[in-house]
Amino acid sequence: MKQKFFGVVLGLAALVFVIGLPADAQQPNKVFHIGLLTWAAAPPPPSTTPFEQGLRQLGYVEGQNITIERRYAAGQLDRLPELAAELAHLPLDVILTQSYPAALAAKQATSTIPIVVMGAGDPVATGLVGSFARPGGNITGVSALETELSGKSLELLKETFPKLARVGVLWNAADLGMSLKYRQIEVAAQTLHLAVQPAAVRKPKDFEDVFAEMIRRRPDALFVITDPLTQLNRKQLVGLATKSRLPAMYENSPYVDDGGLMAYGPSQAENLQQALHQVDKILKGAKPSDLPIEQPTKFEFVINLQAAKQIGVTIPPNVLARADKVIK
Repeated sequence: MKQKFFGVVLGLAALVFVIGLPADAQQPNKVFHIGLLTWAAAPPPPSTTPFEQGLRQLGYVEGQNITIERRYAAGQLDRLPELAAELAHLPLDVILTQSYPAALAAKQATSTIPIVVMGAGDPVATGLVGSFARPGGNITGVSALETELSGKSLELLKETFPKLARVGVLWNAADLGMSLKYRQIEVAAQTLHLAVQPAAVRKPKDFEDVFAEMIRRRPDALFVITDPLTQLNRKQLVGLATKSRLPAMYENSPYVDDGGLMAYGPSQAENLQQALHQVDKILKGAKPSDLPIEQPTKFEFVINLQAAKQIGVTIPPNVLARADKVIK
């Protein structure tokens, strides 16, 4: 009788112990299923992207404890709804999206699978989430400090070119997130007593036209808002700015690596890391509605002195001293 009693007690104790363990500890062999929806093209095999590297650093290895369903639009943004629908029909634990069009497509495709967004502009202003602190629904992610960053970028331009009075702003007018950002730049420009010359584009062939207009009605400098359209055509953009001898400010360093003059913006590596930490929390049981939208904490200011020489401008020493990286 005593043996039976102790057997029951031990059984109950073991059950309580298991129930008390975190979900991930209860299922050491569980395989999670992650979706990736991006505007970009697939990288050439067998390359390992920062996305996979970041997951590995968090303990997620493809083929061991995660599977990844990748959907690449390769610049064809009209394919994103179709690709998002494909992901929505799979048994995924979370979807990571890159760009506002991808985030919107995922939101429209599913209200149940958790979504982590990045590179989507201001997710509150675009209606992707209810608030930064408590997003609500099935979406969380990473956002840039839009207003503050716009003002800082224009300040750096004005510090570099003290006589700056009018700045051209190039953006994709077909992207709601980027159109909202353009309006925020207009507000920041007013504070700095700068006139804004709009240069709206909607498709690649528009770039030649807006630069022809900027040659006719020349601004003192150019600010380029980054989105899939401008990113995919950044070499053309940089080439047109150089040909037009227009000092240009971009939002991330790849433009400067491709010959652009300067860039200021959030660290892309940190943005991805923040997004993957959100993915990690969701896989461990957190609800996206309870995860605040992350904001950047690291920023990069990059200057290309070769580009400055090409267009015949001089970067003041005090501005060079503030750069995180200078290409000579």
